[in-house]
Amino acid sequence: MLADQPTSPLYDVEPVNSKKRREQLYEPRKKIFPKRANGRFRKFKWLVMLITLAIYYITPWIRWDRGPFAPDQAVLVDLANRRFYFFFIEIWPQEFYYVAGLLVMAGIGLFLVTSTVGRAWCGYACPQTVWVDLFLVVERAIEGERNNRIKLDAAPWSFDKLWKRVSKHTIWLLIGVGTGGAWIFYFADAPSLLQSVATLQAPAVAYITIAILTATTYTFGGLMREQVCTYMCPWPRIQGAMLDEHSLTVTYNDWRGEPRSRHAKKAIAENKSVGDCVDCNACVVVCPMGIDIRDGQQLECITCALCIDACDDVMTRLGKEQGLISYATLKDYNANMALAMGTGQVVQPARIRDKLSGKLVDAIKLTDWRSIVRPRTVVYFIGWTAIGLAMVTALALRSPLSINVLHDRNPQYVQMRDGSISNGYDIKILNMTPEPRTVMLRIEGLEGATLTAGDQTASATAIELQLAPDKVMSLRAFVQVPAEFLPTSQTRFIVGVASTDGAVRSETETTFDVPEHK
Repeated sequence: MLADQPTSPLYDVEPVNSKKRREQLYEPRKKIFPKRANGRFRKFKWLVMLITLAIYYITPWIRWDRGPFAPDQAVLVDLANRRFYFFFIEIWPQEFYYVAGLLVMAGIGLFLVTSTVGRAWCGYACPQTVWVDLFLVVERAIEGERNNRIKLDAAPWSFDKLWKRVSKHTIWLLIGVGTGGAWIFYFADAPSLLQSVATLQAPAVAYITIAILTATTYTFGGLMREQVCTYMCPWPRIQGAMLDEHSLTVTYNDWRGEPRSRHAKKAIAENKSVGDCVDCNACVVVCPMGIDIRDGQQLECITCALCIDACDDVMTRLGKEQGLISYATLKDYNANMALAMGTGQVVQPARIRDKLSGKLVDAIKLTDWRSIVRPRTVVYFIGWTAIGLAMVTALALRSPLSINVLHDRNPQYVQMRDGSISNGYDIKILNMTPEPRTVMLRIEGLEGATLTAGDQTASATAIELQLAPDKVMSLRAFVQVPAEFLPTSQTRFIVGVASTDGAVRSETETTFDVPEHK
């Protein structure tokens, strides 16, 4: 039902980051006071915010029993011992390719999300967005809703304004301290480091890190906010290459909303066409980026969809269908626009509604989530899955023992008095388990050869060694071949290390050098 005055609040507001303001190269920043939105997308943002913040702040305190010889923190970046612990997974420096694989997966995942639902990462899970949301919760709790905050900002300084501002910024700083504190707990045992920090006995680097992250969190989340996304982050400029006509993006459906009118009944009486948009600006006042989605796709839009919640609420109050602002593909938008315009050059609202029921005609294409599945996204998903499966398989099949053998370069061999030849080697054996391990060092594929290693004085084809937990054993070894078994040229053979029960094994190939026969 149409009415002269919609039963929805009207906001006389100009978008802070409107097209007109963007034309000014050095336009000073204008503060944004976003109104709190309510709806399904806002609820989803609350959920994502709670989950991500909980993961960040709680993870360092989760314990994971790895035995008496390893740290019991579930997630730990142990820089001193060059280890990365993630629950039951332990990554060593030479296995950095796992970290590289995770970074590649993160990149492909970002491409996948962007090509399907636009900058949803920016709008929901980006740390900048999450912490700005958290800071806004504090701001609203202390200073009130949008109108109250605008009034307070414009008011002269008073005791009320002073204590509210001091309270707000104090809590923001405490959040910054908590953010920096949580970060350093990923690099040392959290309970021990907390005690050291509290008693001023922690290393200087811990306090420096907390100070830097406190300053950046406070500045980016409390003071700069949308400017970080617009000017500092490169992703808004990259995302254009990720989108196509099948990507779902937050869209103002002007084929339905135009022409706008706050006085629809009067316009109809004057025989003027009227769209569904009542120009209430509800979509503008909830936008954390300060844009008007009705201006079309913009670099600043982070696809948080809060404008959808605000507009849906207005449409419901007016008794109209939701979706004036919605997730839509460019292909469907163009089809709907062609239907609304017909052969003319302007939108004709009568073309998109049934004359009897007043509802949108069936030919209108609404949000089609099936567009997510298409060749481009399938390729991204297959690539992402393949890398993930390869990493999981490699982790499952990797041996907890590793051996490296380096042949002496000078001299390459030594001829003994009895005519036998001896070669020297530097051997490193890595025990990647948190328990001591007894292993056998063996040589294979070299007939008649014997091995002497470490403090062993007797020669044998296999030597028993005791490996410390999570340590590298370095030792000198010599392989000797009697004269009657000497090969005629350089010979390759295997040096292997295995647990006493043979369940775990690692081996590598090296060479045995002999004098050249002319």
